[in-house]
Amino acid sequence: MGTRKHRERQESLWYRAELAEAPGHPFYRKLDQVLVKAEFDNFCEEQCRPFYADKAGRPSLAPGVYFRLMLIGFFEGLDSERGIAWRTADSLSLRQFLSYGMDEATPDHVTISRTRRLIDAGIHQRVFAWVLEQLARKGLIKGKTIGVDSTTLEANAAMKSIVRRDTQEGYTGYLKRLAEAAEGETTDAAGLVRMDRKRAKTMSNQEWISPADPEAEITRLKDGRTALAYKAEQAVDMESGAILAVTTHAGAAADTETLSQTVCEAGVAVSELLDQPAIDAAGVQEVIADKGYHSNATVRQMSDWKLRSYIAEPQRGHRKWKSKAAEQAAVYANRRRIQRERGKRLLAQRGEKIERNFAHQFDSGGMDRLYVRGRENVHKRLLLQAAACNLALLMRSLYGTGKPRAANDRKINRILAVLQFMRALSTFYQSPSPLSGPELYDSNILVVPPLCYSGPQKRVV
Repeated sequence: MGTRKHRERQESLWYRAELAEAPGHPFYRKLDQVLVKAEFDNFCEEQCRPFYADKAGRPSLAPGVYFRLMLIGFFEGLDSERGIAWRTADSLSLRQFLSYGMDEATPDHVTISRTRRLIDAGIHQRVFAWVLEQLARKGLIKGKTIGVDSTTLEANAAMKSIVRRDTQEGYTGYLKRLAEAAEGETTDAAGLVRMDRKRAKTMSNQEWISPADPEAEITRLKDGRTALAYKAEQAVDMESGAILAVTTHAGAAADTETLSQTVCEAGVAVSELLDQPAIDAAGVQEVIADKGYHSNATVRQMSDWKLRSYIAEPQRGHRKWKSKAAEQAAVYANRRRIQRERGKRLLAQRGEKIERNFAHQFDSGGMDRLYVRGRENVHKRLLLQAAACNLALLMRSLYGTGKPRAANDRKINRILAVLQFMRALSTFYQSPSPLSGPELYDSNILVVPPLCYSGPQKRVV
């Protein structure tokens, strides 16, 4: 089994000057200190021990190194495991973060992807829960109020490759069959395009499937395109923005169908952290969501679970509640809550606490589309992406920066602030003295040296 002890290298007796180690990136040095202090690599080794043989084959990729590589994907904004492998091999700072010397070969993308496939989703969930525990110890999780939202991610499969479930024929073959059955239609490429443009069509998931990724479904993405996709749904602590739960669904799954699973996952995650002093002893009590999650069934289910829902209600006009007394009571109670000041404030915080996490993970985090196939592999990737986002929140609370670029920008801002102060100070000394002219020689006036002058000064921003 590959362990971190294997990565603790003993320096050679003879070495060349060009093999001296780099100082490393300050952000990754701090992140490594946090992980080492919390014994992250030892935890990963203990959890992954059943997946490794004691004496068989060549030395494998250490579990701690694999999970660190996945964290690098988030912090560097890399979208694929191939990109992670290339970036790691090219960066001295990342080599130091992974404890690889300059004379060692870093893991390639085949090793990374094979390790991901062999380690099951349950271990990835435990690593995600371990990061949550570190946040709870720092008081960054309350667990009382959660917000739920989802987004669609384009799958690693093309719409051109879909086939019919019944006949297993492609889209072009399907059009040729329709053209042969119709009168006056040609079967050449131009004729098929004309016929397809004129006919009314819908791409149903009950009729079409992707042979490359059967679990991906046809859906409309956020930018309006129709593609094969998966749906990622997350529950976020509204107090700090920490991600409490991650669930993965097919791309066409409705929000009203997936809300209950995500809320249950968040409740389980909070219940496992009740021994931490910052966690509310009652667990999850309030659920915030947008109008896409509003339905009679979901609102009543939240009420049955003794949860106060703050779900935005769409305009549906006059409602009929015959034989639906329980649903009516739950919907009206939810409506009253969202119309109050606290409800409006909680709904307004969705953009800051939930949407910002999506931006960190899927925009700047380099995961705007997927490069893995299968729902389980997608779920593993989403879990580690959310764990890295939570680690960024922990780093911001400890050191003020959550990403390497943010740390670099903060350093530049400090340098610019010093330069601005020096420039303002130089301008102040070069400006005429406030005591000038004949008053300077008045015996009744005390002349104050410039370094001790405490009069009006320019404020440096």
